[in-house]
Amino acid sequence: MESLIIGTQLIFTGIVGIYLFTQFANNRVSTPITYEAENIKYRELQQMRKISLREPLTEKMRPRSEEDIVGQDDALLALKAALCSKNPQHIIIYGSPGVGKTAASRIALDIAKAQPNSPFTRDAKFVEIDATTLRFDEKSVADPLIGSVHDPIYQGAGNYGSAGIPNPKEGAVTKAHGGVLFIDEIGELHSIQMNKLLKVLEDRKVNFDSIYYNEKDKNIPRHIHDIFQNGLPADFRLIGATTRDKSEIPPALRSRCIEISFQDLKYAHIVEIIRRIIAREYIRVENGVAETIAEHVNNGRDAISILQMAMNKVALSNQESVTKKDVEWVIKSGGYVSLRPKQIQSRMQIGKVNGLYVTENGSSGILLIQCIMQKVEKGRGSIKISGIVEEEEIQKSNSSVKRTSMAKSSLDTVLTIFKTMFDIPIEDYYIHLTFPNSTPTDGSSAGIAIFCVIYSVLFKKPINSNIVFTGELTIYGEVYPVGGVSNKIQAAIDAGAKKIFIPEENISTLYNDYDIDIYPVNNIQEIIEEIFSMPVLEKLIKFEQRMN
Repeated sequence: MESLIIGTQLIFTGIVGIYLFTQFANNRVSTPITYEAENIKYRELQQMRKISLREPLTEKMRPRSEEDIVGQDDALLALKAALCSKNPQHIIIYGSPGVGKTAASRIALDIAKAQPNSPFTRDAKFVEIDATTLRFDEKSVADPLIGSVHDPIYQGAGNYGSAGIPNPKEGAVTKAHGGVLFIDEIGELHSIQMNKLLKVLEDRKVNFDSIYYNEKDKNIPRHIHDIFQNGLPADFRLIGATTRDKSEIPPALRSRCIEISFQDLKYAHIVEIIRRIIAREYIRVENGVAETIAEHVNNGRDAISILQMAMNKVALSNQESVTKKDVEWVIKSGGYVSLRPKQIQSRMQIGKVNGLYVTENGSSGILLIQCIMQKVEKGRGSIKISGIVEEEEIQKSNSSVKRTSMAKSSLDTVLTIFKTMFDIPIEDYYIHLTFPNSTPTDGSSAGIAIFCVIYSVLFKKPINSNIVFTGELTIYGEVYPVGGVSNKIQAAIDAGAKKIFIPEENISTLYNDYDIDIYPVNNIQEIIEEIFSMPVLEKLIKFEQRMN
């Protein structure tokens, strides 16, 4: 029996020995195979690094200096004023894609670092991230913006994890410490991320916590103790860029930042950009190429893309130079439409006037307004307005509010003025007011223009089409100030207008150098006397007497 037991043990020991030997042998054989596989992968990676496509023209021509920024003089000056001082500020930049927001921000930081009193050092970083691709999880295992803690239980905790030590990981706010954190499309940030960012801006550091951290644990490295007890430094200046309207950006963020608007590029700016590229890259082009491109885009990126595509077409057909026909083919295939403002022709017209509009991001233009009025049976009149949304719904965080559009409200105000101050029985007229350009904008600044177009058609008084208007009216005929006047004046000049009426409260010495006659007004009496040469002082006096 004893010999049987011993035999069994020997057999078992032999089996285990054979197994262990086999595993050892296999490992010895597999090791060089593993190394060889790694070598193959490494060589493949190096071969991939040797492959490089040519840099796109849009990247090659990206602005590198202040002189390369075209059409954004005011915006660039504002950027420098905000950054290039001993006390730089946080900034939000509004503007369409491709107008130079990122490039100008980089250049402004470079200029700031060269200032003798600047807190930015020569090696201050410009950290750029995109809010549309920024991903995080609510457990804070990964947070590329703020930073996170890799607790020992999480996969990928590394050597610290195996030792039971939580490991803080820095985010972009710490990487930008001492420099600039540029967040593109900052309006897309998740609300949780936005709140965390606001806290960092206030504290200038990032605080971490973990249930695995023990301040008395001597096995935890000193720098990790320091991070948990004092936080990671995050003293930077934020530049957030967005294509959203100002109203869509959280007020808490806006209150901490200087706001700067980048304008859509004008026709002349696009022509200048294209001509610079043509000269720098020695591109052979037919006369009119730059002008044709400039008529269809309002930013440098699209302009350069059209030129690049035209150059590609020329290369395929072995042509010697880019022609207008090549550019027109790109415009057609890309679905581009003409953006150049229609030039105003000087002519006297009844029932047609030109107002002005400006969008939240600073784009501006001419707002054509037309009106017809016809007297009908007593009390059978009606009012129709087209070309705008008469009622809009405003979405808020937990509710929505419906309101009459501000342009429609301006019409109601004007009709009240005619009814009360001019004794016009509005209810006896069919009135149709239209905005035929279908401009996607709304505001109260069309008040003066609406008044003038109705006055024109009502009293058969023509208005010169080279006169434009902006200003809000009250039911007492007073002219109130409006926003975006600088942009509106420039839009009027670009369209060829000769005279513009604006509220007197909007007048500024900045307008002295504008190449257009600017008339400040306080009330409709001044407007009528200047436009129609028909004083209405007596009617205004009678109106005031009735009111008193």
